[in-house]
Amino acid sequence: SDQERRKQISIRGIVGAESVAELKRGFNRHLHFTLVKDRNVATPRDYYFALAHTVRDHLVGRWIRTQQYYYEKDPKRIYYLSLEFYMGRTLQNTMINLGLQNACDEAVYQLGLDMEELEEIEEDAGLGNGGLGRLAACFLDSMATLGLAAYGYGIRYEYGIFNQKIRDGWQVEEADDWLRHGNPWEKARPEYMLPVHFYGRVEHSASGAKWIDTQVVLALPYDTPVPGYMNNTVNTMRLWSARAPNDFNLRDFNVGDYIQAVLDRNLAENISRVLYPNDNFFEGKELRLKQEYFVVAATLQDIIRRFKASKFGSTDSVRTVFDSFPDQVAIQLNDTHPAMAIPELMRIFVDIEKLPWDKAWDITKRTFAYTNHTVLPEALERWPVDLVEKLLPRHLQIIYEINQRHLDHIASLFPNDVDRLRRMSLIEEGGIKRINMAHLCIVGSHAVNGVAKIHSEIVKTQVFEDFAALEPEKFQNKTNGITPRRWLLLCNPGLAELIAEKIGEDYVRDLSQLTKLHEFVDDDLFIREVAKVKQENKVKFALYLEKEYKVKINPSSMFDVHVKRIHEYKRQLMNCLHIITMYNRIRRDPAKLFVPRTVIIGGKAAPGYHMAKMIIKLINAVAQVVNNDPMVGSKLKVIFLENYRVSLAEKVIPATDLSEQISTAGTEASGTGNMKFMLNGALTIGTMDGANVEMAEEAGEENLFIFGMRVEDVTELDRKGYNAQLYYDRLPELKQAVDQIKSGFFSPKDPNLFNDVVNMLFHHDRFKVFADYEAYVKCQEKVSELYLNSKAWTKMVIRNIAAAGKFSSDRTIKEYARDIWHVEPSDLKIPPPNEPRDAGQDKTPNGTAA
Repeated sequence: SDQERRKQISIRGIVGAESVAELKRGFNRHLHFTLVKDRNVATPRDYYFALAHTVRDHLVGRWIRTQQYYYEKDPKRIYYLSLEFYMGRTLQNTMINLGLQNACDEAVYQLGLDMEELEEIEEDAGLGNGGLGRLAACFLDSMATLGLAAYGYGIRYEYGIFNQKIRDGWQVEEADDWLRHGNPWEKARPEYMLPVHFYGRVEHSASGAKWIDTQVVLALPYDTPVPGYMNNTVNTMRLWSARAPNDFNLRDFNVGDYIQAVLDRNLAENISRVLYPNDNFFEGKELRLKQEYFVVAATLQDIIRRFKASKFGSTDSVRTVFDSFPDQVAIQLNDTHPAMAIPELMRIFVDIEKLPWDKAWDITKRTFAYTNHTVLPEALERWPVDLVEKLLPRHLQIIYEINQRHLDHIASLFPNDVDRLRRMSLIEEGGIKRINMAHLCIVGSHAVNGVAKIHSEIVKTQVFEDFAALEPEKFQNKTNGITPRRWLLLCNPGLAELIAEKIGEDYVRDLSQLTKLHEFVDDDLFIREVAKVKQENKVKFALYLEKEYKVKINPSSMFDVHVKRIHEYKRQLMNCLHIITMYNRIRRDPAKLFVPRTVIIGGKAAPGYHMAKMIIKLINAVAQVVNNDPMVGSKLKVIFLENYRVSLAEKVIPATDLSEQISTAGTEASGTGNMKFMLNGALTIGTMDGANVEMAEEAGEENLFIFGMRVEDVTELDRKGYNAQLYYDRLPELKQAVDQIKSGFFSPKDPNLFNDVVNMLFHHDRFKVFADYEAYVKCQEKVSELYLNSKAWTKMVIRNIAAAGKFSSDRTIKEYARDIWHVEPSDLKIPPPNEPRDAGQDKTPNGTAA
């Protein structure tokens, strides 16, 4: 209703007639510029761009102010280096962070347009694969909200993560041409274009090493504003695009093939063409290494230029001494992908700035910190020495020198321990010589962190045990978090407003205040209101599913959701076996009471990952049988969500009842989907893995559905030897489900279709699906039992929401700031563009990083 639409909850901004009128004027002005003809011919996309540009106008003044402020105050700057930034859509997030959402809603309504329709037109910026890239996006939001002088640096991929189509149950990839209509949120900055060198050779002389005869590629920066929440701070994400220099391949003009020489410019520009679509898997391709060095080389030049620039009001024209570099600069490496930053900074210091090695190394180590994101061996980057030598000959020499000094140090501490030297070397011998990039990151950083308590413990005691024994103080834990702006205010306004009515609005910037909701666990009215918001979200999502998938969904069924990348370790197969088990139970006893479920699974498989693609096909084949069986009716429906991405996550998460977090204990570093579901009022069924452990700690284990082996059980099973056949023989329902897959019950046209899946489950299952199957099915029975009691279920939901405060990325970033970057968050509010600039200056906390 109009009344509800106009409801003024200030977490979404105050509506004033003046601001609405101003927005409408801005909208009409931009629409006029876009069309230069009458409004009747405008398309919905024209309207979207007019609105985006109108909102962007409100960003620009704050963006300029923020950067001026940093220039004047010269705080320590934080650089977050990541090959992925999974940003999703920008419009609604910007409106929320600027406090414009309600005013924009009103203005768009008065213009006779539909806000949701306009928001749907925006393409996702899909410059990431999954957790790692989305974490980087949440971190940028938190760093701006906490007033840190922070910059995200990455690659502006022309094609992001592929669009997934499901055809006949199979995943088919399509290119994600996200820039085809233009991007209203970025600004090209050709004045800061920088050269990046590849190939060539190294010349040594008395004056030092020189890297010569290189091939040059230019890095063109595109800046995207990153607004903090209601504090007028707007930071920058700078993404590099590759451009061929004008003389690229034209110097050999005597060849005479001018056309071919111009066409060959593509070779240089391919560097930023496409995101590698692998999650937790290392692909050792030359183009990927080029991408990794490209972002690092351009970024470090930019960082050093900014460091050298004169401090405002000081008489020094530039900083020429690097002693203060670690006091002014912190660089966080998001996994090993930007690891080449370490030898690159050494090259700049030693070869160009002529610093002595020891001094350069000391500064480098104090500048860098490294976040480890995975313990899966196939995910760890190990670059062949031959490839690095060809592409980056000087960097290989520097890595060898780093390694030599490192091993000399180890040998002095542990004489005659050759095995330890081999384990700790940066270079892995045996077969093809490779550089272990994680070892390079550990040796070249002053801090190394895992992303959940249990993961950081595994990193310390297993994966990098030798390094942790040597420098225990270097290893830390920083449990991941999510931004409550996108993952509550934006995607679940009903719940956000309900919480604001109960505990006030400050929780948006301090999520720990959610603990105040514990007071309302027994409040009947609040229980009903929470249940009502969930039901409204489910009805809305059910309509979306019916429209997109032509399947009739029962909105009062339990929405059981498993959305994440498709990977064996995430065990979508175990969920699939449970679906088959439920199906068989309904068929066996149709009269028995069965809690109706809609099981929703979604996620992308890496295009080259055969088993992950087979898992998608199997889920779709099972769905085909289940959804069309009249004996089952509305008791069980299975949907595979096509093209799961950030904007789809924003729809499905608020509608979820049960969140599936069922990875084998010890394999998921943290997970952040688990946190999003918890904050949005879903209950978790999960193993004691990643951040699930801390979620259970915060909410009480009795408020989650925890099942299955713990890390020590998995270790013990590995020691004994895992035998899948034993479980198959012992558990009749498991046997029935597996036999159905094997016999072609779900693939009658091709009975052998799933042989590879069955063979893997029996003989090569590193993630032990059968070992946890029985505990999982029993735990799911407990879930169904509780779901029958709506009040008890909702009380557990409230306890979970009340315990979700720890999982804000604001908390995570405060910990990084204090323990690793040595800066203090600032609650200074830079005055908005319409106020005098010195309005907020006197409140500046002394020595803080604004």
